[in-house]
Amino acid sequence: MTDRSDPPPGDVDDIPTVTCSRCDREWNLAYELDELQVGNRAVEKFALDHRRHTGHFPDDVTPWTVDCRQCPDGERFLGERPARRWAETHARHTGHALSVRHGDDEPTTVERDAT
Repeated sequence: MTDRSDPPPGDVDDIPTVTCSRCDREWNLAYELDELQVGNRAVEKFALDHRRHTGHFPDDVTPWTVDCRQCPDGERFLGERPARRWAETHARHTGHALSVRHGDDEPTTVERDAT
């Protein structure tokens, strides 16, 4: 038996939304879900596209930041794994030490292995 307070199956509005206080806007991610078909990566896809077009991430998106301590190279990632992979690759190829941090957390250092 269905509870009378439950909406009909086709009327459930579970499309995620993203807000940006700098842009003073809110978007639903129907396009990312329906047209791009990125599934559970919809928020990540939108956040990366938003940064590419505006130069900043939307609200509630905190990137992992990798900065080289010797040269101007650096990058931002939405996941720890790709951030550390990029840092390790840069360190391996250049011998430079890099700082990896997420939000206000203390940065960690990535350096080339001595091997």
